[in-house]
Amino acid sequence: MSDAEEAPPTVPTVTDNAAEGRYEARYGKLLAGVLRYKRAHDVIALLHTEVEPAYEGRGVAGTLARTALDTAAAAGDKVVPACPYIAGWLRKHPDYLPLVYEKPQEDDGEGGHGGDGGGSGHGRG
Repeated sequence: MSDAEEAPPTVPTVTDNAAEGRYEARYGKLLAGVLRYKRAHDVIALLHTEVEPAYEGRGVAGTLARTALDTAAAAGDKVVPACPYIAGWLRKHPDYLPLVYEKPQEDDGEGGHGGDGGGSGHGRG
């Protein structure tokens, strides 16, 4: 097989297009899929995964998920799996679950912000 007849890659190349807020999976120059995200400090919300119909069933979405999560892990970031595909992928790959951002628990105790509404509570005392 000559160089001109080389078989296409079986796994897409994934790059982080930070200007567009998305990871892009490509076969050569052809865009096969994207994973949109939003970054805030050390947390990345993985919002939506989309694969072009011609590339469905080739593992493009899984490659996008793994790349985004590996990148987050390497940077010490946490992720919010807002995309249903990413949430499902994480359930199938529990070794990535420590990357999931856990919202700090609010104090549900009695001594706090609830109260009966009496008094202003805003004085300097």
